[in-house]
Amino acid sequence: MRSYIKDVLENMPSDWLCLTTHRLDIYDEKLAKTQFLEQFESLFNDNNSEALALKQLPTAYDYIRLGHPLSCVLEWAIANLNKLKADNVISFSSKTTPILAVLRKNLLANKKTQILYTGELPVIFDADVVKRIYGYNFELLQIKEVSNIPAFNGSTILISQQDEIADFNLTSNIDFFISVHDHLGSVLLVNGEQNENYISEIQHVRRRETIAMTPANTLVALKHLIEKLPFDNNRTHVETNNTIVLDSIKEITGTNVNPLVASSGLSMQYAIVMGLVHDAVENHNGKAIKIVVPPNCYGGTNDQARRVAACIDNVEVMDLPVDGGNDMGQSIDAILNEIANEDAVPYIIAEIPTNPRVEVPDLIKLKEVLSKVRKTATGEIAIDPVFILDQTFCPNVHFLGEGDLLSTIRTITYVSGSKFPSGGKCTAGYCVVNKKAEALMEKIALHLSLCDNEATDLQLEILAKQMPSMNQRIHDAYQNTREFVSFIKENLPAAKINFVSKEFAEKGFTPSVFSLDLPTKGNTDEERENYKRTLNHKLINLMINEIPNESKYCVSYGQLKGCYWTIPATSTQGTTIEGDKDYIARVALSPIMDLELHKKVFLDFVEMI
Repeated sequence: MRSYIKDVLENMPSDWLCLTTHRLDIYDEKLAKTQFLEQFESLFNDNNSEALALKQLPTAYDYIRLGHPLSCVLEWAIANLNKLKADNVISFSSKTTPILAVLRKNLLANKKTQILYTGELPVIFDADVVKRIYGYNFELLQIKEVSNIPAFNGSTILISQQDEIADFNLTSNIDFFISVHDHLGSVLLVNGEQNENYISEIQHVRRRETIAMTPANTLVALKHLIEKLPFDNNRTHVETNNTIVLDSIKEITGTNVNPLVASSGLSMQYAIVMGLVHDAVENHNGKAIKIVVPPNCYGGTNDQARRVAACIDNVEVMDLPVDGGNDMGQSIDAILNEIANEDAVPYIIAEIPTNPRVEVPDLIKLKEVLSKVRKTATGEIAIDPVFILDQTFCPNVHFLGEGDLLSTIRTITYVSGSKFPSGGKCTAGYCVVNKKAEALMEKIALHLSLCDNEATDLQLEILAKQMPSMNQRIHDAYQNTREFVSFIKENLPAAKINFVSKEFAEKGFTPSVFSLDLPTKGNTDEERENYKRTLNHKLINLMINEIPNESKYCVSYGQLKGCYWTIPATSTQGTTIEGDKDYIARVALSPIMDLELHKKVFLDFVEMI
């Protein structure tokens, strides 16, 4: 097996190491990891490690935050060496989140947990905060010998900081073995059939609150596994890269408070939400916490907020209608009045422009409703909101600097790093705050560290190279998008296009994504909807078949080159309630692409219909 993996690493597609998003047209979400591994194992049985065969394997996960080919191969190899199923092995970039994943499941199941550890616990694991803020219950015990673990009425987690990546001394009294590696992350083994019902929920924590072990670190782990090579993590210029990244973010956002950089956009969002919960517990103890979220926004945002609320008694999610005729300002005004009346703590998460309808609200009205002083039912001054703004679509817009639109309202903005910040080369995201919200940064940083979700050294190196050119890439991609949108309007006027107006573009809102509601026909609503959904796929399939080197069926955005097509309802809105999903085509353009060829193929599509 080691010999085969060595050959695989020599012949693997470069995409395995370098892509953040993979193709949806060869991806079945229900079979994530398993479909890839079944075919990979067939190649192993045939001793076939040829480059072409590896390239033809189906997509393991559509986004490397969730997992990727190399993480699957590592987990498969470790499982084989420990006589387990590959599903029972899950690798993390974080050293502490696998612990939190088991604790979360046991909290909801009202089951006891004991955490045993040899040597030292990860220094960032703050047991008091995990119990007090996350609400997780557990016993901590240091042990000397793994072979002498007492039986326990509940789950036993064993944490071991060790040099060997696949050295697991499993006994029947261990339910979850977490092997921690300083520079790589961790590997979790689920032991015993009685614990296999934890696997999907642990995977979902990796999907929503952290990331898989990164491809670069997984490659290091695999090389250690097959050749016993030492872990080589001597990255140079770490401090220099960190300085370049922080300075770039401050310059791009027009802010002065030091930003935070996380392993992904959702890792960043989780630290923000948990940091704010922590702040509310300390400053508004006993009061209800309301997380206000648009029901049709990015599925990860929506799902994560609801997952937090499921674990903490006084946290509740409230819907914020913002699209399809709903005005963001009006919706926020109404919901803040309701929260003030209850004397609760309001945290609002929103996207500007919205996703996938690419709408920008009335910004003056937004500022007014967020600034309004409200009263509780007893006449006291209500707690002012914290506005948490996902500005991934337009990370170049200044919201928080002195004199900017949201400078006088407690505001946090954050950006997914796999988009424009890195150009699709890594997932690391970041957040910034204005002076008004500066006091919240300490708690956000604490939870980013506790979950071990800070950006890796390599991620910082990539951002240091990519971020200085970000604003120019945004400008060039917008120019391509505006031209393509104008072309579609001219040649298919019956289509409804969701894109920013030229008026908003002049104010700096220059996204390079638009959504396309294609014309339809039929005698009933159902016929018209089915016809349109079929047409979406016809358009996307034509584009990716005719322009395979540039057009991809993919959820990506802000990449360095190419054009990316997706249907939000079946991708980015995956966990959204069915009635709130958007069955439209979302198109994302890049600064470098053959726009004339895309126009030509689109004309072919128009003639087809």
